[in-house]
Amino acid sequence: MNRRLLLAVLLGATLPGGAFARCEGYVPQAKPQNTFAQDVGRDFDRIIDEGWIEFAVYDDFFPWSYEEGGEAKGVDVDIGRIIAADLGVTPRFRMVQAGENLEADLMNYVWKGAVVNGHVSDVMLHVPYDSELACRIEQVTFTGQYMTETVAIAYRPADYPEKPPTPPYFRYDPVAVENDSISDFFLTNLLGAQAKISRFPSAQAAVDALASGETMAAMAPRGELEGGLSRHPETEFAVTEPPLLGFARGKWTLGVGVGLQHKDLGYATDMAIEKALADGRIAAVFKEHGLTFTPPAR
Repeated sequence: MNRRLLLAVLLGATLPGGAFARCEGYVPQAKPQNTFAQDVGRDFDRIIDEGWIEFAVYDDFFPWSYEEGGEAKGVDVDIGRIIAADLGVTPRFRMVQAGENLEADLMNYVWKGAVVNGHVSDVMLHVPYDSELACRIEQVTFTGQYMTETVAIAYRPADYPEKPPTPPYFRYDPVAVENDSISDFFLTNLLGAQAKISRFPSAQAAVDALASGETMAAMAPRGELEGGLSRHPETEFAVTEPPLLGFARGKWTLGVGVGLQHKDLGYATDMAIEKALADGRIAAVFKEHGLTFTPPAR
């Protein structure tokens, strides 16, 4: 999934002079004058009264959110069900396509709606949290952090019997990445023309290339690697989180996005996630899907 805005944010901590105090140098957007407040989406009371809540989740995004037999499935879908149960309402899931960047996705699905036949969902899942995002996108409340994602490398232990591969190995060993992803950018800038990078349209396709023997490794967010590897149980694989020299943000927190004007819904969602983290329900979801769970920084 192409997340160029997230990539730009993560790079702020890696490039010289790129790290700033929260919102330093940021100019707030102009406030509308002499206009009525725009009521976008459903408020918390209406959600409770009507008895259902709609979650926007990315489509065809295994293992996080996807359809199987007409039913929404995945880690994010199960977390949405936990939130809905805590609020005492029925969950509905809206499968949405990833746009050019995260900013466009949040505009289309959280705070404004697409120009043609668009409506906003009550909550969007799998939204990265970052201070710069919170400054840049004023119309969204970033809350409900429920996991930490990490850039990782998948490989066959038989190919690396002494120790797991690290990025410098890929001067010589072919590695699969999703095109225009964080892994692609990192390896290209680290190794330059020497890098033996094979680019694919998705992290799943990159994992398939590893499984078929086309490459010796695949590099992507850990959850996508582990999800992809679960579809190839016939071969033994391992996943490692190597040090990423010169790349300070190999980890990031994921949570939810809620329209800024619906703060009470944001508070209720965050509280539901906090309770599910504390009692182990979210950790159990990851275990059920065969994924490593890393608690979020909250």
